[in-house]
Amino acid sequence: MAFLPRPRFLWQTRTRSLELGQRTLVMGIVNLTPDSFSGDGLSQQGIDEALAHAAAQLDAGADILDLGAESTRPNAAAISPEEEQQRLLPALEAILRERADAVVSIDTYHASTARAAAALGAEIINDVSGLSWDEAMPAAVAASGCGLVLMHTRGRPTEWGSLPPLSCEQVLPLVVDGLTMQLAIARAAGIAQQQIVLDPGFGFGKRGAENFTLLAGLHELQGFDLPLLIGLSRKGFLGGANAAERLPATIAANVASILNGAHLIRVHDVREARKRRTSPMLFSRKARSHRRKRRARRPAVSWKR
Repeated sequence: MAFLPRPRFLWQTRTRSLELGQRTLVMGIVNLTPDSFSGDGLSQQGIDEALAHAAAQLDAGADILDLGAESTRPNAAAISPEEEQQRLLPALEAILRERADAVVSIDTYHASTARAAAALGAEIINDVSGLSWDEAMPAAVAASGCGLVLMHTRGRPTEWGSLPPLSCEQVLPLVVDGLTMQLAIARAAGIAQQQIVLDPGFGFGKRGAENFTLLAGLHELQGFDLPLLIGLSRKGFLGGANAAERLPATIAANVASILNGAHLIRVHDVREARKRRTSPMLFSRKARSHRRKRRARRPAVSWKR
């Protein structure tokens, strides 16, 4: 694993520009689903509970809130855009009414949900399908002007258990090729470079050790010359009998991703993530100098096509 300094970017969202690279931004998860893999779904608890959780994430130091109303755990059944919006939009409206300065991302692959959320004030669309599960999504994001998290995925949740395994040599090329194609779709729709952040999609069609191969090779994605968001929080490949037991492994994996170039981390446990994100070990002058020397010895790689 290479320890690399991060290039800096300005991420253009719907109405804001977020500086990326000077420090690691923390995206706090707000699950509005009844069947989240992590056990923190809020859909049965009402708007007040969703608002309280969002406020707690912000008060703990979240730079961005990520609201999602459809589970994408393995074997999860898809829901309609209408059901997704019934769960999502009232919560979004309440959060922005109470915390108008909050930067809110919407975890959706439905174009109609993206349009409705942007109209209510969402700044970012986080599409786990990388614009591939709804053909209207590229145009919807382009028209909204929202920032876009473009995630790599391999198949759909109901297919993940039957996908053939990947060798270590296959993992990075698969992700690079997939993101290259997804970026071409985004650019053809008129989504600007400065609106895009990449997510390699840990757990999304990658099983077990395949995810550790991806984490070890994360630095290779710097060839895209785009910021990286990493979502490792409570993922099953980190071990533990249940999601609640995965906090130590989540913290370790997040530290590894930061050392390997991540600009943003998406987490359930914001306070704990911020403590480790600001560790002197990660950002000391000596550590930065060491990483620069290591980088200088590596050949330049570019995935821009």
